[in-house]
Amino acid sequence: MFEILKSFESKYSTLKKKGLRIEGMSMIDPKRRKHVILISKPFIFDNRQLPKVYEGIEIKAKIQGILPKEFAVKVSETAKKEYLWAPAKFEKYVDRCAEEIRAQFGNPKMTRKEMLDALAFGNFEEHKKKSVQLMKEGKIPPFKMN
Repeated sequence: MFEILKSFESKYSTLKKKGLRIEGMSMIDPKRRKHVILISKPFIFDNRQLPKVYEGIEIKAKIQGILPKEFAVKVSETAKKEYLWAPAKFEKYVDRCAEEIRAQFGNPKMTRKEMLDALAFGNFEEHKKKSVQLMKEGKIPPFKMN
């Protein structure tokens, strides 16, 4: 396990300049002895540069810092919780802050699709399909689509 973590750290060390922090390994399921590599990163981070699985071990990421206003979740006792990562929130944020996102990524020609893919876990359309499926199954709160 330790060798896999060291290999991951070595391979993705250049992303540390962009805010990636590799926090280590963690066992998330003792019965099945399932481990994950824990990382943290800023919200504006090109997720296409990271794998979802590395040498058979899943990557679990958390966001460090403040989220944009589109991702603010209003929770009250009477209202159901909102789905934090609803696809429409990514679209609203990209539409509002496209120039800022391009500047942050250092790519003035970045398309809307590229920005959505970079921010929404590497593949926006895949995230959208998965979110709709989870909503239909009742696993996440309902959300509106654009």
